[in-house]
Amino acid sequence: MHEALDTKLAAARTQLILDKPFLGALVLRLPMLAADPDWCPTTATDARKFYYNPDFIAQLSLKQTQFMLAHEALHCALSHFARRQHRVKFRWDLACDYAINPLLLREGLTPPPTAQILLDYEGMSAEEIYPLLGDNDTDEPLDRHLYDADEQQESAQNQRPNPLQNDRTQAQAELTPDSGTTQPPPLSHEERENLSVQWQQRLAGAAQQAQQAGKLGTHLARLVENLLQPQLPWRTLLAHYMSLNARDDYSYMRPSRREGTAIFPSLRSQQLEVVIALDISGSIGATELAEFVAEIDAIKGQLRAHISVLACDTQLDAECPWHYAPWESFRLPKQFSGGGGTQFQPVFNWIESRDTAPDLLLYFTDAAGTFPTAPPHYPVLWLIKGKKPVPWGQRIQLN
Repeated sequence: MHEALDTKLAAARTQLILDKPFLGALVLRLPMLAADPDWCPTTATDARKFYYNPDFIAQLSLKQTQFMLAHEALHCALSHFARRQHRVKFRWDLACDYAINPLLLREGLTPPPTAQILLDYEGMSAEEIYPLLGDNDTDEPLDRHLYDADEQQESAQNQRPNPLQNDRTQAQAELTPDSGTTQPPPLSHEERENLSVQWQQRLAGAAQQAQQAGKLGTHLARLVENLLQPQLPWRTLLAHYMSLNARDDYSYMRPSRREGTAIFPSLRSQQLEVVIALDISGSIGATELAEFVAEIDAIKGQLRAHISVLACDTQLDAECPWHYAPWESFRLPKQFSGGGGTQFQPVFNWIESRDTAPDLLLYFTDAAGTFPTAPPHYPVLWLIKGKKPVPWGQRIQLN
């Protein structure tokens, strides 16, 4: 039986290398080991190896076996083992599966019957999917994610670290396929850091090989690009963009004759005029608005910015605009009159009715609405909650 399974797994891996070189190159990085069915009902990975239940693999077709190999490899390549942080393990594992499975489906792979696939989550990362899952979600992850301990195990491990025991457990995991490997220990912090760097390098190498072969799909190419480019928090991007628009400069005006003939540069400042529009259509929560406002308040004081605040759903709130000088604390009104649909045009109409254009418009929204057909002549920065695109302006992803 084991010889037949080895042949089946090797054939599935080879076919992936030929048809899907990006996924095939990642799968090649995971040695395949038969596991004890007591702890591995389907397949599993610890970011070091691919473990499988022989009975489960025997029931799959060759195409479904390819799906499972690629599924485990993507968990590793996307560094899911290094990104959980404070999140509950079960919900995080499920979110990771929901992020991966639509990708593999789009690549033409065939999932087994137990695979959890919700196309509503297509194109979303595990971090974006996680808060959408309820605590009482009864779905089960397709596989076992062994790189993470659950909360109780982590607590015990942190209180009684024993590297010698980990070494012995890892050695036990190298048993022959006939006896089935025992469950490997979760990754240590150092292992997690090292493997994260290794898998990022493997991801870049696999993408390069697939591109050279002309077999890297658009969605996977975009995913790789987003993972490999530096990821900055939205607060950093916002502060950087506002700093670029700040009007602080040095003046070299000719000095008075009384001050001598030397010209020394002096700092001159002008007040930055910023309009902030808040989407109050109902899809933006109070907690998110409060977090956003706190960040704007901190940046405003540093840049000496005068801020005008607008709130809008299909029309402007009757009480707005609210104006804040650089020295005034920026606080939201206690209540808005919105909660309906989303129209962006009223905000731009209000700005056009003024004598001067702002230096910057910040629009906080989920982008699920009707945009003006043409961009204005002043810069617009969209701070977006969700995955909706914007037709023009600078887009910053909030979540």
